[in-house]
Amino acid sequence: MIAGGAPVRRWLGRAGYALASALLLVATLGPLAVAVSSSLKTGEALFDPALWPARPTIANYLALFRDQPFAHNLLNSTLVALGVVGLSLGLALMAAWALARVAFRGRGLLLLSILAASMFPQVAVLSGMFELVRVLGLYDSLGALLLADLMLTLPFTVWVLVTFMRQLPRELEESALMDGAGPLTLVFRIFAPLLAPAMVATGLLAFIAAWNEFLFALTFTLSTEQRTVPVAMALISTPSKFELPWGALMAASVIVTVPLLLLVLVFQRRIVAGLTQGAVKG
Repeated sequence: MIAGGAPVRRWLGRAGYALASALLLVATLGPLAVAVSSSLKTGEALFDPALWPARPTIANYLALFRDQPFAHNLLNSTLVALGVVGLSLGLALMAAWALARVAFRGRGLLLLSILAASMFPQVAVLSGMFELVRVLGLYDSLGALLLADLMLTLPFTVWVLVTFMRQLPRELEESALMDGAGPLTLVFRIFAPLLAPAMVATGLLAFIAAWNEFLFALTFTLSTEQRTVPVAMALISTPSKFELPWGALMAASVIVTVPLLLLVLVFQRRIVAGLTQGAVKG
């Protein structure tokens, strides 16, 4: 009975794994497949439940760039996301070194305060951020979004890098200090290469957060030239007020999703290494 039951249990386990994988693929790729299908339909074909349109067309993509300044909005989102990633990683590296390596009174409380800052909802700090942006003269500029998005990305970036920084051997730091290396050299030329997988993982999360951010972008920008993609998608319109912009919205959704998919595919090995490096202490 035991020998005969083992193959059955093994087969049931494989079948369950295959079923769970199939459900996960449908749940994750299904919405994207529907968006791609709808973006290739126009007019009454948008109401056709068929996954692949009978007459696919790229008219929605052409109209999106013809009738909307969508290319400029994409550039704005790219500049903001890349700027936020660069500032977050640069500041987080220095903060992580200080919090993980330098002993000072109140270090634990400061680290908990940084973590607590990431728990505040955006709407709770919106009025204060607006006043800060106004005082600094950054309203209706990409600088306002860089400053505001740092509040979303910097706390968790610091927290993650502190965890990884603590696992690096102190002998590296001591050797570098004996050779005359300063704090900046120590952080950016010695620790940064060792923390590359963690930086890629946290940098990608910061990029996604800045790329998809909507509330700050809607509040701190006013002109069309300064809008990012999420706000531009919310304000997409069609030449005719009687026509719903579903096709254009689906086309915009596909265009916005593709860069994130490419980033994950390109950096998937480093992302996995960064997410699992902290689980095993060498």
